Amino acid sequence: MATFFGEVLAVPSRAGVDDDEEAALALEREETPEDREIRRELEKKREVHVLWSSKLNASTGNFTDEQFPCSKFIMAIGHNSVAFLSSFVLNSGCWEAVGSVRLWNEWCRTSNTTSVLPTDTFCLFYKLISDPTVLLCQCNCYVAEDQQFQWLEKVFGCMREKDLQVTILSTCPVTDYKTPESTLTLPSPFLKALKTKEYKETVCCPLLEQPNIIKDLPAAVLSYCQVWQIPAVLYQCYTDVIKLDAVTIEAFKPVLSSKNLRNLVKDVSKSAEILKKLVATNEICNNIYT
Repeated sequence: MATFFGEVLAVPSRAGVDDDEEAALALEREETPEDREIRRELEKKREVHVLWSSKLNASTGNFTDEQFPCSKFIMAIGHNSVAFLSSFVLNSGCWEAVGSVRLWNEWCRTSNTTSVLPTDTFCLFYKLISDPTVLLCQCNCYVAEDQQFQWLEKVFGCMREKDLQVTILSTCPVTDYKTPESTLTLPSPFLKALKTKEYKETVCCPLLEQPNIIKDLPAAVLSYCQVWQIPAVLYQCYTDVIKLDAVTIEAFKPVLSSKNLRNLVKDVSKSAEILKKLVATNEICNNIYT
């Protein structure tokens, strides 16, 4: 049974535990040494590696045997939410790249470079130079189901969770939104929020109604925060445009008034201009005739 709305649950098979165990044993018996070697190599290839730079060491101390302090963790997942943070937050202050996630799966392969476009595949971490306890994550890669637990353990395992607050920004198709009305009549894009029990701040948009659910990495992060009693809020943007889109990106602007972000943006008009250039550059890059 779910303990809170939005929790990710593993649904047991109706076939029964005994049948599953028997099938696993049968598979193990049928495996040849070559099969086992291939499976081990594949598991090794799918490992998630979190790489922190020495720049984080210099600002927060040696965290090899100790977690580093983090007061705010702001995370964008997907092209449009990443572009929102790039335009309105990263360009408004002095941020420094301090880490990255390296992973491989059927849908993506991250690179080690920090010079990226919002449409590239990457997962990068930045610290605010004036306050190194403020950490920002731009995750523009697909984290598979079997990699999500690794991602959570290795990222949050490095943070001191006392006084930590988490903000997650994500997008999904408007067709995923459950409503008695037709999705064709909805004023897309629109924003909905889902929060953990410990999050006491005012949210910047209406809460997500039942029976709607969230999935993938946003659900995994929010569930982790709920289990470990970390105040966290997810702002989910429902949109009918899957590519990088200025209207979808600007749908996140109410989040700028939240406690965790309002002091990180200096000039919204300048950010809006940067956003226009970002979208225009992306359109040029995607034009096969250019």
